[in-house]
Amino acid sequence: MTTTLQMGFLPLIDAAPLIVAAEMGFDRAEGIALDLRRAHSWSALRDMVSFGQVTAAQMLSAMPVATALGLGGAGAPLAAVAVLSTNGEVIGVSKAIAARMREAGHTFGLNDPDAAGRALIAAARGPLRIAVPFPFSMHAELLYYWLTALGLPAPASVDIRTVPPPLMAAGLAAGELDAICVGEPWGSVAVETGAGALLLPGSAIWAGAPEKVLGVRADLADANPEPLRAAIRALWHAGQWLSDRQSRTTACELLAGSRYLDVPAEIIDRALSGHLTISGRGKSRHVPKFVDFSRYAPHAAHAAWIGERLAARLGLDRTAARTAAIATYRSDQNRDVLQAIPGYRERETAPDRFFDGQELGLTTSD
Repeated sequence: MTTTLQMGFLPLIDAAPLIVAAEMGFDRAEGIALDLRRAHSWSALRDMVSFGQVTAAQMLSAMPVATALGLGGAGAPLAAVAVLSTNGEVIGVSKAIAARMREAGHTFGLNDPDAAGRALIAAARGPLRIAVPFPFSMHAELLYYWLTALGLPAPASVDIRTVPPPLMAAGLAAGELDAICVGEPWGSVAVETGAGALLLPGSAIWAGAPEKVLGVRADLADANPEPLRAAIRALWHAGQWLSDRQSRTTACELLAGSRYLDVPAEIIDRALSGHLTISGRGKSRHVPKFVDFSRYAPHAAHAAWIGERLAARLGLDRTAARTAAIATYRSDQNRDVLQAIPGYRERETAPDRFFDGQELGLTTSD
């Protein structure tokens, strides 16, 4: 008998493993059926999981950690049982900021976070107004890390505010925002509407940042039922399929559907191929591994970094935050499920590098 699992998602490129698993039959191959439920905000998605409206959901990587620290309205304890995607964010700037940066000689190469950050800071007229989709997110943490590493005294010189991704382009166009940090396709939508230009991919700040996870209630993760294990396997297979270049055309068509992202397949292809159109002038840049669906295991080191960053920024006890954060990323459970897949081989983990030379070393025990 097939077990149906309700899964929540937001219309973003990194919902792809969920969409592909349901549309290409990876769920049914594992004896389950994924019933995808589209949400309109991260807080709504979190609450859908917390109150049992869905079994699991695409979730910001910082969300289970923030909930464990009692941040953002909290709710039921959450756990990350898989990483759905790494990177995939873009930083975009308004047309006015882009013009000032070009006048000062910035070339928008998308590969020099030091030069891009300094040019952005120099182009500001007062505190930088930057939108993120949620206050406790990798988007926010990447921005704080990047700008403070370049010497910008936060929070006095930066106003990072929460704006729903579909409204970000309008905020840029109206002059209410200087910049955005958001998952695709919303950066490319800002380019297509003439609201702004792309400045930098998130991977240029931290190559390997966990962006989205599969989030569940912690009590469900503790129970570790077979349907959840089957979902983890199905999503792993979907991630492998997405990592094959020959799948890209089909993937773009699936994601473009009105039930999912409801944007042209050509815009989705930019993210999946890494060939990003950076401005209305039609210039493009190639970003290898712009988004990666193959780094699937949650790592304790990633959770610890998120917990410590949140604690330092919000005045919480860093040691306690680190311990609470690590408990939300179920590395051992994920590995146990995947090792049962015939032919599965665990990827070797390379050090995660930040743009300023810092490294976050990972081991297979993380």
